[in-house]
Amino acid sequence: MENARSVIIVPGYGMAVAQAQHALREMCDMLKAEGVKVRYAIHPVAGRMPGHMNVLLAEANVPYDESVRAGRDQPRFRHDRCCLRDWRQRCDQPGAKTDPEQPDLRHADPGCGEAGTVLFVKRSLSPGYAGVDNDCSIRDNTMMLFDDAKKMSEDIVNALQAI
Repeated sequence: MENARSVIIVPGYGMAVAQAQHALREMCDMLKAEGVKVRYAIHPVAGRMPGHMNVLLAEANVPYDESVRAGRDQPRFRHDRCCLRDWRQRCDQPGAKTDPEQPDLRHADPGCGEAGTVLFVKRSLSPGYAGVDNDCSIRDNTMMLFDDAKKMSEDIVNALQAI
């Protein structure tokens, strides 16, 4: 992420459960200090209720102008070198765009797979509550990071400090 010109963060329910918003903001502050452009793509229904991610990021003092609404307002991810995704297993289904059998068509992927590298933070490979495998996790440009969102954010902060 440090070598990227721009990074887009796609927070989800995992960030909320782990209460990782402060560690995530600290990580992003470090990236911005290195000249990396950081934005957050917020899906309108990510988390427990509409607006949940916006509230959590505001609690961590994330500047509102760094957020874009995933889907309609977002920039194209292919211009981003790196995309850090949270557990949004149900909301980000790239296959929902092309597979009519996909049960979550209303939650089509906001475009994360178009980024140069996708860092997918997840606790395991299980399909999650929805019971639907996410094909983004097996793409060539995806790196799976298995851990709790807060611990993973803190580990990334520590790695950036060591550089």
